[in-house]
Amino acid sequence: MNYEIGQIVEGKVTGIQPYGAFVALQDNVTGLIHISEISDGYVRNITRYVKEGDIVRVKIIDYDPEHRQARLSLKALHSYVRSHRRYGQKPTLPESKIGFRSLGEQLPAWIENTKAKMNQE
Repeated sequence: MNYEIGQIVEGKVTGIQPYGAFVALQDNVTGLIHISEISDGYVRNITRYVKEGDIVRVKIIDYDPEHRQARLSLKALHSYVRSHRRYGQKPTLPESKIGFRSLGEQLPAWIENTKAKMNQE
């Protein structure tokens, strides 16, 4: 089978290490799901997500045909987790009615109030 970046494949988890999970794909290709590609959140224990012997669907994020090794991602398939992100776009803040102009308009009143309080003391 010819693997390509972005392709979604199934494989069997063959081993777990603190840094990731090893996955056997077809045609004697091995892959690694690095701990950073398990979930968007903090992953303390990989076995909470996958266990040895599990059949998993993963996305190929890099492939080396010479060594028959693939870098795999589990989190790339969970769009519901990542739907809040818009890669390539800068986040926008909600429009606010309070701004520098509003502060500038209020400043004279604040100064007068402070002067009045100081004169009372």
